[in-house]
Amino acid sequence: MKSRATVRHAAFFDVDETVITGKSMFAFLRYWMARHGDDGSGYARRAGELGQIAASGRPREEGNRLYYRYFTGAVAAEVQAAGRDWYATYREGPEAFVGAALAALERHRRAGHRIVLVSGSFAACLTPLAEDLGADLVLCSEPLTSKDGRYTGEVRRSMIGAAKRDAVTAELTAADLDPRDCFAYGDHASDLEMLAAVGNPVAVGNDPVLAAQGWPVLPADPAPRQSGARENAAH
Repeated sequence: MKSRATVRHAAFFDVDETVITGKSMFAFLRYWMARHGDDGSGYARRAGELGQIAASGRPREEGNRLYYRYFTGAVAAEVQAAGRDWYATYREGPEAFVGAALAALERHRRAGHRIVLVSGSFAACLTPLAEDLGADLVLCSEPLTSKDGRYTGEVRRSMIGAAKRDAVTAELTAADLDPRDCFAYGDHASDLEMLAAVGNPVAVGNDPVLAAQGWPVLPADPAPRQSGARENAAH
């Protein structure tokens, strides 16, 4: 991990559909429930509940918080171990990563820039990804745990929308970085405030809100299998 004191540039990356092609929270929820005997019907019901919130136009934070209530009572250490198992399987998929964004992340890493993942997902999914990609920091939603190490179903911080901007701004301040020298990548209108917080925002994919900003755009095409994260993790 690079010391804040020695770095003058940072690159902030949204994760789902920016660095990876899928939605980590949904993919992991399916994996977790199948691991506990779900035949797919339970997952479909919960995914439908989350989808209804999104379709209704209600705040994305609402869906984010509902997601973590599905893990109420689960032992955090077991969820985190399952996250590593899920990611080990996920990364072997033929189209697991967004090619252009993964290449950009690697360029920043090789240039010595601080790599920060910023996501509404949680550490169970993101820690193994960050280790694989050589990221320095993860800013994410933070489900609360009880004294006996179980998830309570509540969230300390839901890393969505303005919360991403605030977390990025706080990191810029803590690391004494000039926003004009930093970069951010995102695929969705909810990333707008985070992207606008730095001097070099980049949209990934074809979100119309982001496209209207006139920022550089990277294609969201998946990386070929041989260009996956394993080759980029030699650090």
